[in-house]
Amino acid sequence: MGIAWRRARLLERRSQTATARTLVLTAPDWPGHLPGQHVDVRLTADDGYQAVRSYSLAAPADGDRIELGVQAVDGGEVSPYLTDGLPVGAEVEVRGPLGNWFVWRAEQTEPALLVAGGSGVVPLTAMVRAHRAARSRGPLHLLYSVRSPEDVWYRDHLADGDPLLDVRIMYTRQAPPGSVRPPGRITTADLDEATARLKPASPVYVCGPTGFVEAVDNLLIDRGRDPVTIRTERFG
Repeated sequence: MGIAWRRARLLERRSQTATARTLVLTAPDWPGHLPGQHVDVRLTADDGYQAVRSYSLAAPADGDRIELGVQAVDGGEVSPYLTDGLPVGAEVEVRGPLGNWFVWRAEQTEPALLVAGGSGVVPLTAMVRAHRAARSRGPLHLLYSVRSPEDVWYRDHLADGDPLLDVRIMYTRQAPPGSVRPPGRITTADLDEATARLKPASPVYVCGPTGFVEAVDNLLIDRGRDPVTIRTERFG
């Protein structure tokens, strides 16, 4: 028996970047979820036409309340409507939670590395927030690749002084003034510094566009990381 669709009402929309939003919805009888999971969102037009897209959950389980991270895609059929068109108070359908592999669990105590490309930071932020809520003692290290400072999501969550969260943002096109690292794609040197803090069995979570995920995955394996420890989630 498949997972049923349920109605979800938009409570709030928050801007993350010029084209990205957090959607806060309430979904009655939501069964809960793990950080890293995602949902399907279904829109139905007046003529019955339906469109379904998948979006990552951006926050830990919180009763009937769920948060989705949505990046508007130029010419997209669904994402521009969700980011700027769906009225607060309107309903969509959601199905989930989905995905049981790319998840972080509160009982995990070993150090973990999170590697995000662009909007791939959404499910990793759910892990960061769950890690903080659980007061986990295993440190998290986040490598976050974005084009420019204007493209950074979740600044508040990633820069709150948590001593067990190490965040390094890497800019690919434009770095802020005073940045030591020149703009560019993630490198072996970036990963060497981060993986040096891990244990052999520590998990590495990589999420982002397909090309980004494959490049990071290959770099990690080339550096001797056991593929079993690498969990990937890709889009696009």
